[in-house]
Amino acid sequence: MPKIHKCSFCGVEFPQGVGLMYVKNDGTVYWFCSSKCRKAQLILKRDARKLKWTSHYPRERRASLV
Repeated sequence: MPKIHKCSFCGVEFPQGVGLMYVKNDGTVYWFCSSKCRKAQLILKRDARKLKWTSHYPRERRASLV
């Protein structure tokens, strides 16, 4: 059974063998499901709580937008 990883940015679960593992110099490990998530966090320095397509977006704000 492959190990399941969770994307550090959007929160999507994906199987082992997919995605990218990024290790910072201080030993922090980030798992990314796609290059979109990797670029949003590392290069563009975006906050996942402010993007509607992530699971970290507050549920209250999702309900009020619909």
